Amino acid sequence: MYTLIDGKATAAQIKAEIREEVEKMVASGQRRPHLAAILVGHDGGSETYVHNKVLACEACGFTSTLIRYEDNITEAELLQKIDELNHDDDIDGFIVQLPLPKHINEQTVTEAIHPGKDVDGFHPTNVGRMAIGLPCFISATPLGILTLLQRYGIATSGKKCVILGRSNIVGKPMAQLMMQKQYGDSTVTVCHSRSANLKEECRQADILIAAIGRPGFVTADMVKEGATVIDVGTTRVPDASRKSGFRLSGDVCFQEVAPKCAAITPVPGGVGPMTICMLMLNTLKAGQGCE
Repeated sequence: MYTLIDGKATAAQIKAEIREEVEKMVASGQRRPHLAAILVGHDGGSETYVHNKVLACEACGFTSTLIRYEDNITEAELLQKIDELNHDDDIDGFIVQLPLPKHINEQTVTEAIHPGKDVDGFHPTNVGRMAIGLPCFISATPLGILTLLQRYGIATSGKKCVILGRSNIVGKPMAQLMMQKQYGDSTVTVCHSRSANLKEECRQADILIAAIGRPGFVTADMVKEGATVIDVGTTRVPDASRKSGFRLSGDVCFQEVAPKCAAITPVPGGVGPMTICMLMLNTLKAGQGCE
């Protein structure tokens, strides 16, 4: 029988631990960590994500500020607000919710955020420091996956880890972290749309991390007996039986893959809740004056 890696319960536990730490800070005369979020436009997914981040701030005892703009804001106006937040000593960390309207360059915006307030961990300085193992803000999804592996006591040192996907947000940083001695200490293979012998590569994995955004892509014949499978995918697929008209699907065909696994994350309720939770952890670190 496989172990279900419960990201929702783990995130709730970590948020309670963060809140306890925050109350100690306040009791000693420090102020509460303060997270700001900039939301541009009215994208449904972004609205949900930001709403969940505000709720998470409340659960952790943080101060939170939501700054909203219509999608006709100019890039110059947005960069001016980022500069203000960079210099606002009351704000410990802030995020600009992606995606942004097409007339705004996301990379320019990301690079405008001060690395010391970049609690998303997307600034090139943080990415570079992470790659060589220096203190930094690690992007939330890879950090959440690492934390789940650690909290469930899943051995990673010397194990074969296969990562499906090479995105800047998940695939690449995940590979860097799983490779490093202080984190995963694993032997890492990164596969993508051009990889030859994909199934054979996946079947060698002790730990398989799927982050390609293709619902049900990983099937039972791609997974070896006793593997740990981490499903990062969250794609909305039509489902007439749901009130919303859709359901969330992971990259892994859960029903057929789970019986072969030692441990597996569900979708929803696996990696997703950990992503917001790790953003809170980074904000706590920023509030304590460390990266």
